[in-house]
Amino acid sequence: MLFGSIEGGGTKFVCAVGNENYQVKDSISFPTTTPQETLQKAADYFKQFDIAAISIASFGPVEIRQTAANYGYITTTPKKGWQNTDFVGFIKEQIDVPIFFTTDVNGSAYGEYVMSLLSNEDIDSLVYYTIGTGVGGGAIIDGKLVGSLGHPEMGHVLLKRHPDDLEFKGVCPYHHDCLEGLVSGPTFEARLNKKGKDVPLTDPVWDIMSYYVAQAVLQVTLILRPDKVVFGGGVTSEAFLQKVRCHFAQMLNGYVSVPDLDKYIVMPAIAGNGSATVGNFALAKRLLKE
Repeated sequence: MLFGSIEGGGTKFVCAVGNENYQVKDSISFPTTTPQETLQKAADYFKQFDIAAISIASFGPVEIRQTAANYGYITTTPKKGWQNTDFVGFIKEQIDVPIFFTTDVNGSAYGEYVMSLLSNEDIDSLVYYTIGTGVGGGAIIDGKLVGSLGHPEMGHVLLKRHPDDLEFKGVCPYHHDCLEGLVSGPTFEARLNKKGKDVPLTDPVWDIMSYYVAQAVLQVTLILRPDKVVFGGGVTSEAFLQKVRCHFAQMLNGYVSVPDLDKYIVMPAIAGNGSATVGNFALAKRLLKE
């Protein structure tokens, strides 16, 4: 039995076909252009295969409530031309199979959760963040995705300012002092007029950013008490997470118990940004059992 995965990003789409063991059998990627052109490419790709179900993990915001009139839509996204796009409806019209719809970070969160189970880790929950052009987060609690009124928007929680970062406005046009506004990739250019890849880890800006990310980890630790917190995305690296762990330990101050921080605040277990693809295969497979 084969399953389809669509990871719909603001820059590119990754479509893949995999089996019941979450192994990729075929995949393709292409730039995100107009909704009509991009979604048609995705539909045409899957017409080549006899797939049983599809899971879509999309950039957002998206409408995930199946009772909503615009269920399956990308809604108020800032991406030009993509506002109010009927993603699920477009695919369903051409590929008549069950479709699961969620956010890109939820797909990644579920992929990391499934991989943890396959690795025989004793976990029931995790939180996944991606830090790149934007910041997003998804959570799994007791094996289920968190969010009923809508999906989490963990990138927009407000934070306490670092004392050396009081003058920086923040790049989020809605909140300024939110996680995305203070640590996403574009903040490097806004602060330093450089891309993140050109900023050495010795630069003080990394300490400022890790201070903010540690606050986010503190929040989800105290609110959700997950078994681990996973970080993906272009800004993340093991060296950066080591800074996050140091700040987090100081902030938590021994208040509650957490696992060893090297096992609690971690990089993705699935290499090559493949977390969402694995998560999609698992979510598509789950559709047939419900």
